[in-house]
This record gives sequence, C-alpha cells and structure tokens, in this order.
Amino acid sequence: MAPHVQTQPKKRLIGAAILREDRKKEDISKKMPRGLKMAAQPRTRKREKRKIISDDELCLAALRKPGVKGVRIVSPSDVVTAAWVRLKCQFGCDGYGQYLVCPPYSPTPDEMRRVLDSYERAILVHFEPTAAVKKVVASLEREIFLRGAWKALGLGAGPCYFCRRCPVEEGRCRHAERARPSMEACGIDVFTTARKAGFPIEVVRTRRQCPNYYGLVLID
Repeated sequence: MAPHVQTQPKKRLIGAAILREDRKKEDISKKMPRGLKMAAQPRTRKREKRKIISDDELCLAALRKPGVKGVRIVSPSDVVTAAWVRLKCQFGCDGYGQYLVCPPYSPTPDEMRRVLDSYERAILVHFEPTAAVKKVVASLEREIFLRGAWKALGLGAGPCYFCRRCPVEEGRCRHAERARPSMEACGIDVFTTARKAGFPIEVVRTRRQCPNYYGLVLID
C-alpha cells in the first residue's frame, strides 16, 4: 500500500506565491529613486494646473497702479467681440486710420476672438477718468510678464497719445513698448463686457457726465 503523502491546500500555495511577489515589488520600490518611484505609481486623479501668478496677486498688482478704481478676474470667453464695433470706429471716430494702434491697423473682431480663445484668464481694470490708461496697462502687462506669465498682453482705451503725430506712413510704431490698441479698436464690445463683470458703464451724454474707462490684460 502506497504511503499517504499530505499536500498543502491549493489556496495556501497561491497565497504564499502572492506574498512573495508583493515582497519582491516592495524591495524593488525601496531601491528605486524617488522621481522614478512617483512616475511608476498609477495616477488616480488629474493634477490641477498650477497658476504662475494667483488671482489675488494679479488684483493687488493692478490696484497698486495709479488711477485704478477696481479690478475683476474674468474669463476671456466672457469678453464680447462684435462686428459692429469696427464700424463705430470707422464711422464715428476721427482717429480711424490716423494711428497704428487703431483700425484698420488693429486686429479685426474675428482675429481678436481667436486671440481671446487662446487664453484662460484675463484681468479687467476700471480706471479713473484722468488716468493714463494705455501707459498703466502697458506697465501692468510688463509686470505680469516679468513674474512668469509670458503670454501677458494688454489692451487700453481711446486713441494713442505718445506721439504728436503718429508715423502711419512709416508703418512702424516709435513707442511699441508702451503703445497698445484700445479694447474697442480690436472689436471688443466694452459696454457688454464691463456690465457682465459687474462694472458700471453708461453712454456719455453731456460733458459734465463722468465717463468710465476700462483696460484689459490677457494673462495665460
């Protein structure tokens, strides 16, 4: 009669094999450099995109500028462009064709829409009536750029005032580091955009009425 041989249960053998495999993985993990270890781990959630400069930092930077009354962080998708804005420049403003930052030299509404759609954040700035809007916008743009937001681009308000007469015939701006087109020169409906952000703006009916001026800096 053949001797009886006692064997381990099948479940116990499988459990021992899994335990050995886990210990082997643990030993390998301990020997891996930290960076490789993190890369080897499965990603359980999508990492949030880190902002180069926070919303609070942007607002504080703008509020420190002279002539600034208020600021709002807005989505570029809430900045409204319209074809009629270009016509208001062409038929109603004596600066049309007289400045390199005005139509027909500035971006069309369609071009500006494509530019806006390539950004995720912008800061809308409300100015005092006596503020040098273009100068302040250019200064804010540069400050934001130097803090790491390489896409920063500013838009001001009204015609350019850096030259007594713009060298339109030359086709080259003498103050490109400071001269910026206005929002309306790029086909932006400033009235609707400002109101969507909760800012006041009305049609100026008399010379005694205080106007509201706005600038926009596209961030990232």
